[in-house]
Amino acid sequence: MTDVPTTDVLAETPLYIRVHGDDNVAIVVNPLGLPPGTAFPDGLVLRDFVPQGHKVALADIAQDAPIVRYGEVIGNAVRSIQKGSWIEESLVRLPTAPPLDSLPLATNIPAPQPPLEGYTFEGFRNADGSVGTKNVLGISMSVQCVAGVMDFAIDRIKKELLPRYPNVDDVMAIEHAYGCGVAINAPEAVVPIRTLQNIARNPNLGGAVMVVGLGCEKLQPERLLPAGAESSAKSSIVSLQDERHQGFGDMVASIMEMADKRLAELNKRQRETCPASDLVVGLQCGGSDAFSGVTANPAVGFAADLLVRAGATVMFSEVTEVRDAIHLLTPRAADEEVGRALIREMAWYDRYLSAGQTDRSANPSPGNKKGGLANVVEKALGSVAKSGSSAIAGVLAPGERADRKGLLFAATPASDFVCGTLQLASGCNIEVFTTGRGTPYGLAMAPVIKVSTRTSLAERWHDLIDVDAGRIATGEATIEDIGWELFRLILDVASGRKQTWADHWGLRNALTLFNPAPVT
Repeated sequence: MTDVPTTDVLAETPLYIRVHGDDNVAIVVNPLGLPPGTAFPDGLVLRDFVPQGHKVALADIAQDAPIVRYGEVIGNAVRSIQKGSWIEESLVRLPTAPPLDSLPLATNIPAPQPPLEGYTFEGFRNADGSVGTKNVLGISMSVQCVAGVMDFAIDRIKKELLPRYPNVDDVMAIEHAYGCGVAINAPEAVVPIRTLQNIARNPNLGGAVMVVGLGCEKLQPERLLPAGAESSAKSSIVSLQDERHQGFGDMVASIMEMADKRLAELNKRQRETCPASDLVVGLQCGGSDAFSGVTANPAVGFAADLLVRAGATVMFSEVTEVRDAIHLLTPRAADEEVGRALIREMAWYDRYLSAGQTDRSANPSPGNKKGGLANVVEKALGSVAKSGSSAIAGVLAPGERADRKGLLFAATPASDFVCGTLQLASGCNIEVFTTGRGTPYGLAMAPVIKVSTRTSLAERWHDLIDVDAGRIATGEATIEDIGWELFRLILDVASGRKQTWADHWGLRNALTLFNPAPVT
C-alpha cells in the first residue's frame, strides 16, 4: 500500500489510498468524504465531491480505457473521465471474466514460510482427534416438519437441563428447510445431505450425535449419523411418529431424555492445551466496502499466513468473490491437481448461475456499492486478500469436510449465512469475519471474530466490532500489526479466555443449507 500519510486529524488533512503503482484510481479515506476543490499534498485536486471509500481518477481516463485498481483492470470507462473526478459505479463497465481454460496452474507456488512453533490454545479434544473451541450440544433434525417441536424442546432443555451441566456452553438445533418434498436422489442433493452429515461432526459438538425425525420423510434420520454408527441408531434418534408417543408431551419428553444423556457426556469434556495446528479457521467477509481489500482483508491474510505457519487449517470461500481473481490464485496452487480443482469449482458455479438465468454481475449488493465497490471484479480483488500469500493446499466442494492442514479454498456461495453453514460443515471451529458496512452476524456453533475495515464503523459499533483494522488506512497501524493482533485474539477466543461481541450478546444466525437440487 502506498501514498498513505500518517495523521490523527482526518477532517483536516485530505487522504487517499493508492494500492498499486500501476493504479489510475485511488480511494478517499476521510470519513465524511471530500468536497470539490480539495487539494492533496501531491497536487491532485478534486473536481467533484467524493464520498469516503469511493474512487477518484488520478489521471485522465479515455472512454473505453481500462480502470486499474490493485494493479488489475476492474473495468473500462463508459465515457472519458477527467483527473480528479469521482468514478462512481455507473462509469465502470464490467469486463469479461477470466477464461478458465487457459489459466496457469501451480506456476508460482509460494515457498513455505518458517514455521511458527510454541503457539497453543485451550480446547476440547475429541475422540477423533479434532478439537473444539466450544462445547455445544447440537441436535440434528432430518426434516423441517419437526422444527416447531424442536424449538419447544430446546427451550425447555436450556431452562431445565443445561444449568445442571456447567461445562456445556449451549444447546442448539441443526435446523434447515430440507428433508422432504425434495429430489433426494438427484445428483446435486449430495450437497445439502453431506452438509448436514458433516455439520453434526463439527469439532465444537463433541461427537454427541442426536437426531430428531418425523418418520415418513425422504431424508431418513439414519443418513445423518456418522459412518459406522448405524448400530447406535436406536439410542441416537427420536422419531416423533413412534407409536410409543402418546401425544406432544411424550415427544418432548423423549427429546429431553436423550438430550440429558448427551449433556452428561459433554459435561465430562475439559479444556486442555492444544497446539495451534488444531485450529480450523473459516474466513469470510460481509457488508464489504472499498476499504476491505486494503485494511481488514490484508490483515486477515497476514493472520492466515501466521496460522498456516503454525500448522493450522485455514479456509477462504465465496466463489463469486473469487471468480474474477482466479487468475491470481491458480498459480499459487500447491500442484496442478489443486489448480484443476479450483477451476472445477469456478466452472460448476458458472453453470449454476447460468441455469438460473443470471451471472456474477448480481454481486455486489447496494450496500457494497454505497461503500465504494463498483462491481464484482473490484470486490473479488479485495476479497482474495484474505487468503494471504501461502500456497493453496486443497479445495473443498460445498459441504465437504477439511481433510488436510494449510490454506484451503472451501467453495461456497457468497451469502454470509450460507457460507457460514458450509464452513461449519467443513469443520470450522472458529471464524473471522470482515465488514465495512457492518453486520451483526454470528453463529451459535463457533465464535465469530468481527473485523472492521474502517475506524468510524468500529467506533460507531463499539460493542459489535472486535478488531479495528481501519487504523491501517490512516497509518496508525500496519497490516502486520493488525495481523498479529488478530492471530493472538484467535488463540484467546479459541481458549475461552476472551469472548467475541457476537457471543457476548448471543447473536445467532440460522443455519442455511445450500441446495442446488430440485424441490419436487
